[in-house]
Amino acid sequence: MASDARPVRAKAHRLKRLRHEGLKPPVRTGDDAPRPNAVLDCGWGRLLFAQTFKSAEPLVEALRAEGPDRRDIAFYVRNPHVLLASAPQEVFLDPSHTYRLDLATYRASRRQPRGFTVRRLTSETDAEAVNEIYAKRRMVQAPADFLWRHRDDRTLTYLVAEDSATGAVIGTVTGVNHARAFDDPECGSSLWCLAVDPQATQPGIGEALVRRLAEHFATQGLAYMDLSVMHDNSQAIALYEKLGFRRVHFFGVKRKNPINEVLFVGPTDDLDLNPYARIIVDEARRRGIHTDIIDAEGGLFRLSWGGRSVRCRESLSELTSAVALSICDDKRMTRRIVEAAGVRVPERIDADDRAAIKAALKRHGALVVKPARGEQGRGVAVGLTDMKAVEAALAEARKTCAEVLVEEQVQGEDLRLVVIDYKAVACALRRPPRVFGDGRSTLRALIEHQSRRRAAATGGESRIPVDAETERTLAEAGYGLDDIAPEGEEVLVRKAANLHLGGTIHDVTEEVHPELIRAAVAAARAIDIPVTGIDLMVKSPRQPDYAFIEANERPGLANHEPQPTAERFIDLLFPLSAPAAARIAGAQTPS
Repeated sequence: MASDARPVRAKAHRLKRLRHEGLKPPVRTGDDAPRPNAVLDCGWGRLLFAQTFKSAEPLVEALRAEGPDRRDIAFYVRNPHVLLASAPQEVFLDPSHTYRLDLATYRASRRQPRGFTVRRLTSETDAEAVNEIYAKRRMVQAPADFLWRHRDDRTLTYLVAEDSATGAVIGTVTGVNHARAFDDPECGSSLWCLAVDPQATQPGIGEALVRRLAEHFATQGLAYMDLSVMHDNSQAIALYEKLGFRRVHFFGVKRKNPINEVLFVGPTDDLDLNPYARIIVDEARRRGIHTDIIDAEGGLFRLSWGGRSVRCRESLSELTSAVALSICDDKRMTRRIVEAAGVRVPERIDADDRAAIKAALKRHGALVVKPARGEQGRGVAVGLTDMKAVEAALAEARKTCAEVLVEEQVQGEDLRLVVIDYKAVACALRRPPRVFGDGRSTLRALIEHQSRRRAAATGGESRIPVDAETERTLAEAGYGLDDIAPEGEEVLVRKAANLHLGGTIHDVTEEVHPELIRAAVAAARAIDIPVTGIDLMVKSPRQPDYAFIEANERPGLANHEPQPTAERFIDLLFPLSAPAAARIAGAQTPS
């Protein structure tokens, strides 16, 4: 009889829990009542604890008080249908799921983070780094001084993940203690703003941040930790479910504003645009410029404003002439044009002269092979140190283009300068993909994990291919794809730094030497191209030494946060659409 009763009791318990968690209990009165109309400023916006509001009207008024460029969230809304009916033109139901972790039953992992540590935010530099990650993830930023002032706050907890090798902040999460925020009788907590730097290579950063926050709240005697996640963020949902979070039926409501627009306007015709086209279309629409998506898959669209109409394919517009396009398309011609303008180029070796190639190998130590025509790093081989490797690379490059270039390999880092209207708008180091060994996983598994992270961070544009070039790079380090690297060892996966092949981008706009900017602008003027990505090989972005690598006629404007690449592109196409202050500043900026 007892065995028959257990399933009945379990079912009753589940039903009771569902009823309890389907709607937050009404506002209590008396000594154990929570603070009424509770609102918590989180910097990027405010959390409105809706269960502390007795009716919809004061909650709507609180949402109306949202600051400019902020994102307020009314969470734990008891009757969302009533709230929406109170102000249907002003608020909307957030399309996010809520998940809960019971801290009483949570069990910490025995595995320790590898290649990074998790700690509390402790400096103003940490606060600035957190905002840089928010910008890369297209999240609303919080004032750095706000984060710094609240570093020891007992209501808000800011955790960061720090790279053990470089000391850079590579992840962050924010926690809210509900008991301190509004005297929560349920002793709850919540997790917000989990973000990992898309350039980070170490696995498990997000998981470590979530676990550390859960353990922090558990030591404070809190009962649970809730979070809100977009319904289609399958990668994040998989992580939370793996850690023991379960779905609960609470609702969030937000105010209709430009930041939230994508969540409430419904399906649009730009769903299939890649990030490089979308960033331009989004900026145009923010300015009231009409956009027509001609071919989403190809990134082709038309912008119209004030009687002017311009067709674009991502950052390639009708303002770029066919002659400039043909120059960029042929790397041999590009070299000749920019060299004549006084820009330094690497030595070129005849691809059909074996003796010359052998002599160049002896002279330079390493060579680069690349197709004369091609993009996104296809067919490019870097760091070739013997004749056999050069011959294999030549055969591979000729699959992309029959004409092939062989050049000296200039030692240093790959610097991309985005030049718009003959001004350097963004400068970024592009670094080749690498993984960190954990002593357990094969390099193949680590590469696949890193590739998924890069794809998620770039809208599917960046992936690490597992091909002959990857195998050759690993072999030079003494590894195969199925080998296991020691814990903490950094392993280079490919030598080319192209974003599409898994490379990472690191903004250095504020520290680039003026000579490098001069060379990039000179190259753009020689080609006579208004929008281009100039690639230089440099010893350091702070030093004047460089060698020109190539010019890209359709540079990706995404992934250069916080630099205003899309804004300057639209300024070029429609100068009068820019705010007056920006037009004046642009007119005063020297070329």
